[in-house]
Parts: sequence; structure tokens; C-alpha cells
Amino acid sequence: MTEAMFEDSHSNGSDDSAVDIADVMQKMAEHKGCGTEGGSGKASCGSSGGPEDMPPEIWEKVKNHPCYSEEAHHHYARMHVAVAPACNIQCNYCNRKYDCANESRPGVVSERLTPEQASKKVLAVASTIPQMTVLGIAGPGDPLANPGKTFETFRLISEVAPDIKLCVSTNGLALPDWVDEIAKYKVDHVTITINMVDPEVGQHIYPWIFWENKRLTGYEAAKILTERQLLGLEMLTERGILAKINSVMIPGINDKHLVEVNKAVKSRGAFLHNIMPLISAPEHGTVFGLNGQRGPTAQELKALQDECEGDMNMMRHCRQCRADAVGLLGEDRSAEFTTDKIMAMEVNYDSAGRKAYQEAVEAERLAKVAAKQDELDGLEKAGDMKILVAVATKGHGIINEHFGHAKEFQIYELSQTGAKFVGHRRVDLYCQGGYGEEDALETVIKAINDCHAVFVAKIGGCPKADLTEAGIEPVDQYAHEFIEKSALVWFKDYLDKVESGEIVHADRGDAAIRQGALISEAG
Repeated sequence: MTEAMFEDSHSNGSDDSAVDIADVMQKMAEHKGCGTEGGSGKASCGSSGGPEDMPPEIWEKVKNHPCYSEEAHHHYARMHVAVAPACNIQCNYCNRKYDCANESRPGVVSERLTPEQASKKVLAVASTIPQMTVLGIAGPGDPLANPGKTFETFRLISEVAPDIKLCVSTNGLALPDWVDEIAKYKVDHVTITINMVDPEVGQHIYPWIFWENKRLTGYEAAKILTERQLLGLEMLTERGILAKINSVMIPGINDKHLVEVNKAVKSRGAFLHNIMPLISAPEHGTVFGLNGQRGPTAQELKALQDECEGDMNMMRHCRQCRADAVGLLGEDRSAEFTTDKIMAMEVNYDSAGRKAYQEAVEAERLAKVAAKQDELDGLEKAGDMKILVAVATKGHGIINEHFGHAKEFQIYELSQTGAKFVGHRRVDLYCQGGYGEEDALETVIKAINDCHAVFVAKIGGCPKADLTEAGIEPVDQYAHEFIEKSALVWFKDYLDKVESGEIVHADRGDAAIRQGALISEAG
């Protein structure tokens, strides 16, 4: 079947530490006429995997990929281009929305692009944001249900910006048909959403699939889908293409079953497993949202991720991005790059400036690792104790965000082995129009209720008092310092206070995963 035939047949399927980088950025801004981790552990996106943890060819693929490397996501940006509108399956957690700037979740876009528009947009973003290293096609439908548009976009971008990594995200139904084409265009990173390996479970997640010009439902549809997904994963592994598996945790439906999914994808060579919370707010209009299916709590999600971790690389920093997201994970700059704006731009693709920026990032990463290593001694007194802390940051692995301006908090687990990134929590802005919103503060406290402390660059007296009353220590003495080093210094002081009897250690409660809190800047 040719690409054109496939398109037709499926169309009805529905700072001190950052001074060097700041200097590079300023030089690039002036040039354009305007102003403005290594470490130990598994070779894992969910750990601080570095070049010593993996083969050189793998390190080259992941070192500046914000989705495949947790450490890299502090420094590097990605963008998605929405060139793939059609989809060949229906998921009970999905409701694709077009011309929508007010929601941040997969399947949502503000505008759809042609391959030519997408290529121009990539150049415009890459010339403006030197830390943008990755281009992904993730919808708003399924890229491999739109192969003509998808691979033409990859062709155009690879010709004009060969330094940008190419990625595709798919539900996997059509994946085996297009693995050779994926390899041809040197798409080294493929994400497959796999929510089940048992059709009995799958039939409760997928109402239908569009397969061989027929709409199939129930057990039969789920059986075909899981067989095609696992076959596609095996084919990618054989070709040396890195595969990330996304799984949506749906309490009462597949939460226990995802342990089996983890084993199945690991045995077939998946590089990374990303277990995400179900987004099921009723206003999104999904089947699960309308029938009252709840998402997991923070502790439920972490417990499942911990159980699946073992020797399998786990991703814990996913932001469940829109299909047109632009910028660092956790931010959305897509409003700066609408079609009207980019078509009027005179784009100067500054490959030298991009290279200089990325070299400065690598130097900063080495400094960050060295700083953390200095604080690992003396943690053995923690014993079996593990505590969580929240961090307000704009990126670069630095505590550099005001409490009231934080749209999310990064969560670190502190233990005798060090500081480990374990997730993030979206929140409503506390400071709006120069004033603190008490209702928003309540949602922030609920979002980080399982944390013993929150690290910020600055915080006002009122929220500081309310956090303290809630049992969460506000920590602002490490402003503009590295996150992991600062957290470990604080943790050792905490351990000393516990040892001396000054404080009594107690476990914290659960926390809420806030849905729909991170809204596009276009809104």
C-alpha cells in the first residue's frame, strides 16, 4: 500500500552557575538585532544517567533529548508540529480538540500545519530557541495514520536542519508497516502508547480501531492492537531505534496490569517506560471524564512507577504535552510561533550559535554533577528514610523560580543514596496580578502535601506561614544554586535535627495530581 493510498483509506478513521549560557544567549540575541548529568545509576531517563552509564552511540542519541534524559530536560527544549489530524483508533481518555489554546494535554492543538509550514516553523523556533534540539510529531491524531504528511515533514526538516533529532509518537497500530520508512529518515526515537497486553483489559480502554478498511470493536480490536504494538516494538529494537513506551494509568482498569505491560515491553527491548496519570476532568469531554473515571493520586502513581522500575528505565518527568507544544518541558511558547508570525519571519538558522549554546550547557552539566558528588558523603545516617521535597525552577537544574510564579513544582526523593527526581506537580499560579490567591495556595498545598519542604528562589510572608502550618518547610536560602546539591545539604541538616531530637520525623500524607493546571500561554 502506498502512502497516498494509506492516507485515503484511513481518512475516515477518526545566576552564577548559568553565566556562560546567559552570555551565549545574549550574543545570539545581539546577532539577531534584539536583546534579551552525568552521574551514577542506570542509563535512564528517570535517573541521572550519563556517558559512563551507556554505550557511546546511545549517549549521543539521548544526551540532549529532554524526553529520553531526565537530566537533559532541565536544559533542552522540544517542539511538536501538528501535521497529523487523522487517527485510526479511539481511546476512552482522548478527545482531540482543534483551535484550542486553553488546555494542555495530548491531542489538543491551536492550529494544524502543512509539512511546508511545519518546516518553516521548526527553523523559526530553532533559530530563536538554541536549546531546542528535538522535533516530534505526536498528532493531534496518529502520525502513522497520516504517513504522507508525517514523512514529508521529516524529509523537509532533515534537509534544512540536520542537527535536530527527529521523533514520532504513535499508538502502534500501523507501526509495523512504517518501521523501514522511520529508519530511512533516521528517526531515532519512537514513542508507542501501550496501555495493555491483554485484550480483556484493552477492550475497556479502546472502543474501536480502524483496521484494513474496517471498524473493529471489543476484544477483537484490542487483540489486533496489542499484537501490532508489540510487533512494531520488536522491529524497532532490531533496527537499533530507541523506543519509549507511554502507558496511561487508569485506576481499576489497567493499574495492576501495567506491571505486566512493563515486563512485556522490557523483554522486547524498550529503552524507557513512561507511566502517566489519567487526565479525566469532565470538561475535557472524554468518555472517562464523563463517566466519572478517576485518575491516580500522587502516591498511587509513584508506587506503580517504583514497582516497575527495577532494571527498567522509568521516565518520571513527562508533562503530557499538547500536540503543538514548544519550549522546555513544563512550558509552552507556541503562542510566539503562530503560522501568521512564522510566515512573516526572516529566519536565519544560526547553527554556530546553537552549537555554542549546547557546548555551554555541557559545561554546566559537569559542574552540576561535581556539586552533587560533594554532598553524597554523610547520608548513610538516613538509613531507610526517604522523603520528598518540591522545587520551584525555571530550568537548568537551578532553584530559580519565585513561589508565587511557579506553574509546577519538581519533586525529588532524598535518601541515603542521594537526590532522585521522581516527578512534577502542576499547580495554579499563586501570584496573579501582583496579589496572592488564597484559593490557589490551597491547591498548591494539596499538590505537594507529601513533601517535607519546598525550595524556592523567593517567597512572601503569607504563603510561608501557611506552608509552615501545613507542615511543609519553605526553604529560600538556596536561591540560584543547584537543586540536587542544595537539597542534599538541607537533608543532611534535617537528619542532624532528627538525630539530636530537635525534630521528630514523620511520614507525610498523599498529594493530589492537579489536572488542567498548566495552560498554554496562548490562552
